[in-house]
Amino acid sequence: MNIVFLDRQTIGPSVDVTRPRFAHQWVEYEGTRPPEVAERIGQADIVVTNKVMLTREALQSAKNLKMIAVAATGYDNIDVAAATDYGIVVSNVRNYARHTVPEHVFALIFALRRSIIAYHHDVAAGEWQRAGQFCFFNHPIRDLAGSTLGIIGKGVIGNAVAKIADAIGMHVKFYDIVDPADSGPSRLDEILETSDVITLHVPLTDKTHDMIGMREFLRMKRKPLIINTARGGIVNEADLVRALDDGLIGGLGFDTLTSEPPHPDHPIMAVLDRPNVIITPHVAWASQEAMQTLWLQVIEHIENFQQGRPTNVL
Repeated sequence: MNIVFLDRQTIGPSVDVTRPRFAHQWVEYEGTRPPEVAERIGQADIVVTNKVMLTREALQSAKNLKMIAVAATGYDNIDVAAATDYGIVVSNVRNYARHTVPEHVFALIFALRRSIIAYHHDVAAGEWQRAGQFCFFNHPIRDLAGSTLGIIGKGVIGNAVAKIADAIGMHVKFYDIVDPADSGPSRLDEILETSDVITLHVPLTDKTHDMIGMREFLRMKRKPLIINTARGGIVNEADLVRALDDGLIGGLGFDTLTSEPPHPDHPIMAVLDRPNVIITPHVAWASQEAMQTLWLQVIEHIENFQQGRPTNVL
């Protein structure tokens, strides 16, 4: 059994990358560029990937390939339809990030709502000394208790975010693309119009691509903070920057972008220095505990497949 891991560098170096407990040959690459994919998976029985694109063309040439183990929940980098056509099982990991992502969400919300980074920069620049008193008021600070949190996506992560919000004393409203009780255009409009903070927890699909754009920003009466720890592409980023410039939103905390890393001409790059903008490099999922849990799931799915009972099949 030949197993190829295409992008080891996407899993933290502190993670114990255990291997399956059956006889196999393991080949591991730190990273794999698009022109290298077809050759590297050509003789593989099982491929492990986090973010490497596996297109129909690449899969077509992998005559021995029987399984793709996705080291992530999101699988927009895999042509699942092509894999199905070629009889390749695709399994992803799930629920490993139920603590790390919600904690990151609230790290961003707290930092923005209380202007933590802006005040830190002021102190480093000597503003406290120049103030001449015990404190100063350069940036707004708002309580979260009593405010409204709009959660787009009612899965494991969205529900975990809601539990933290409830403990803080926030009012929670859901919009979901699947649950009939919380779906529909009018429900989304309600979230947009009444929320002080909006956080996204849906996968990137044809249905969710650009689901938040200028039409939606114009409906945001309370100038909310926008938080995205899901996937780049759910929010139209050019419209996002326009909304920020036009004062339609109060700020943004994004962990995911359409291009990762962002190109120099990416719209976000022009607003990075603003006190109400925080961008983190797709690390909401990456606590030590979550990454180890993720990897153990990857190996579990590979072993289950080898035993003839594949799990988490897409």
